[in-house]
Amino acid sequence: MRIVIAGGHGKIAQLLGRLAVDRGDEVVGIVRNPGHVADLSALGVTGVVRDLEGLTAGSDGPDVLAGDLRGADAVVFAAGAGPGSGAARKDTVDRAAAVLLADAAERAGVPSFLLVSSIGVDRVRDGATPEDLDEVFVAYLRAKLAAEEDLLARPGLRVVVLRPAGLLDDPATGRVRLDPAVDGGTVPRADVAAVALGLLDRLVADGSPARVLGLESGQTAVADAVAGA
Repeated sequence: MRIVIAGGHGKIAQLLGRLAVDRGDEVVGIVRNPGHVADLSALGVTGVVRDLEGLTAGSDGPDVLAGDLRGADAVVFAAGAGPGSGAARKDTVDRAAAVLLADAAERAGVPSFLLVSSIGVDRVRDGATPEDLDEVFVAYLRAKLAAEEDLLARPGLRVVVLRPAGLLDDPATGRVRLDPAVDGGTVPRADVAAVALGLLDRLVADGSPARVLGLESGQTAVADAVAGA
């Protein structure tokens, strides 16, 4: 496959890129910082420098980005505003940049899209404001939910939304629970990457996985969990 990953320097993105390259896939990572290109090159990933957040401000953003996506079998949105960013950037990155990437994917004719989202987004559905969460995290969940809703409403894209539980830097366990009902727990980023690659395979091959899947550590081998998703 040819896979394009937005947010290509993120931890999950790098793990995913390495897994894909190691099995012979061509991987492109979109990054904002030119200094990150060398890190991707060391993994065998081709770095492309684009400021997705900046591109959301212009009407030609989707056309500019579409040029980077042409010929891809699948696109992954793994970008994020990151720790320390305020509520405004949760919207411009976690929502608007994901929507921009989807617009570009449609223009480029890329059929499959994997959105890395988050568990907990249903807590803010219909405008709910959980009292136990600070306002920035609520903004993050609202941005993720809005991105999910936008992508899932597009008939021209085969979309899977992957909602990982609390992320760990532990080694992969190879065993997970992959189910729409997951709403807590933890999971190593390495297992998230392995599941994401399996879901991309299914999207490209038959487009039939469940459209929204939660992910936490569990007892099922990754390959079996993906096959049953």
